Amino acid sequence: MDFFGPVLDGFGTVLDPTNLLYCLVGVVIGMLVGVLPGLGPAATIAILLPLTYGIEPVTAIIMLAGIFYGAQYGGTITSVLLRLPGEASSVVTVFDGYVMAKQGRAGTALGIAAIGSFAGATVSIIGLTFLAPLVASFALDFGPPEYAALALLGILLVATISGSSKNKAIIAAAVGLLLATVGRDIFTGAERFTFGNLSLADGIDFAPLAMGLFGIGEILYNLEDRHRAASAPVKVKRVWPSGKDIKQAAPAMGRGSVLGFLLGILPGGGATISSLVSYAVEKKTAKDPSRFGRGAIEGVAGPETANNAAATSSFIPLLTLGIPANGTMAIIFGALLIQGITPGPQLIGEDPELFWGVVNSMYIGNILLLLMSIPLVGVFIRILRIRAAILAPITALITMLGAYTIRNSIFDVLMVVVFGALGYLMKKFGFEPGPLVLAFVLGSLLESSLRRSLLVLEGDLGGFLTRPISATLLVVFVFVALWPIAKGAIVKNKKKPLAAQIATEKEKV
Repeated sequence: MDFFGPVLDGFGTVLDPTNLLYCLVGVVIGMLVGVLPGLGPAATIAILLPLTYGIEPVTAIIMLAGIFYGAQYGGTITSVLLRLPGEASSVVTVFDGYVMAKQGRAGTALGIAAIGSFAGATVSIIGLTFLAPLVASFALDFGPPEYAALALLGILLVATISGSSKNKAIIAAAVGLLLATVGRDIFTGAERFTFGNLSLADGIDFAPLAMGLFGIGEILYNLEDRHRAASAPVKVKRVWPSGKDIKQAAPAMGRGSVLGFLLGILPGGGATISSLVSYAVEKKTAKDPSRFGRGAIEGVAGPETANNAAATSSFIPLLTLGIPANGTMAIIFGALLIQGITPGPQLIGEDPELFWGVVNSMYIGNILLLLMSIPLVGVFIRILRIRAAILAPITALITMLGAYTIRNSIFDVLMVVVFGALGYLMKKFGFEPGPLVLAFVLGSLLESSLRRSLLVLEGDLGGFLTRPISATLLVVFVFVALWPIAKGAIVKNKKKPLAAQIATEKEKV
């Protein structure tokens, strides 16, 4: 009863009319964000951060979570009907989803995507319900050395796994760590990198940084990128898939649920990587791989199930360890801090209403998404006809007003502009802002935990290796850091015998 009591109380929290309304608002906004290419859930959540100041913490996080997993649904619609991914995690859906639509099976593709999304999310929520308390109880043994090692590993994983360029991700993470040091030293009181500006004495506020990098930066970048091909949407005939289609897609949904759940937990994993891995697995295990790219229903079912499962499971490290797994989770982490809530192993015991309220809201939210995903297709297609030149200034104005209302500070507005310009330049030159934000969030945890550890261990760095958990995390850190070098050396050694063999053959000739 100790376990099921709080879980049932969580459903009571969700079914409160206000929380239920904000859950609906969140998933609808998420679907809209998924449909509109370029904006993304991270940018939307960053822009809406000021709204969370005036509402209860559990209500705010329920809405922001709804935006996150709702965007995974919305991105599918434009991928299938317009060959235009609304979300990065929906890119893979284009390969077979759009072909199915051209074959007159748009309704089947959308229906199977909706069912797969619901199935993957539900499996992941169940896993979250039972696994999160276990992780939290394990993490209660964490002290400063363990948190220092975990933060270090999280930053490295994000910098090496996410993004197309590892070097650029590492540079972005380094900038994030540097920005995290700005402000007054919590141990000595000395000011660092403030340049005499009193507004920076308490450090860089998370909200302006997130709103600038993800909000203004995305708006500027997407305004410049206007060369998207505008095509007429494919008509949707039959909405739901047949029993045969569901039977054919069921194994892909099962595999996608497991893959998405596991990859979503990893720092730097998330929905995009999960969908790519799921598509590769389905193509590898298929009896006829040539079907993929020509309208294979498994090519839609697997990735769509995986990305929704990953979106949900990424809440596990955030809520139980206080470690955000991806850029969007870093924004939600910031929203929790703004509300005076510190995610971590103590959260379940200290604030069960918030924890189980957020977790159980996902059950309700995914049911709402399943019911709305197909009937609202026509509405979303009409929204796509609104020009970016109209939407962008309105969004930018809302962002600026939101930044000002947080602390009634013009300095915060200027910070949004500065970080907006930085975000635009980063996107333009191929740097993803996600690693920067994650490193910024984890940087404070890393510094405070490391310095507390050195005080406890009396300056002996070897003390990290005498504690089993921190030693294990550091071993994993070293493995992840050295693996690319070792992999490169292995590939190079394999090429040498081949090159020698070719040279020998040439000499014989």
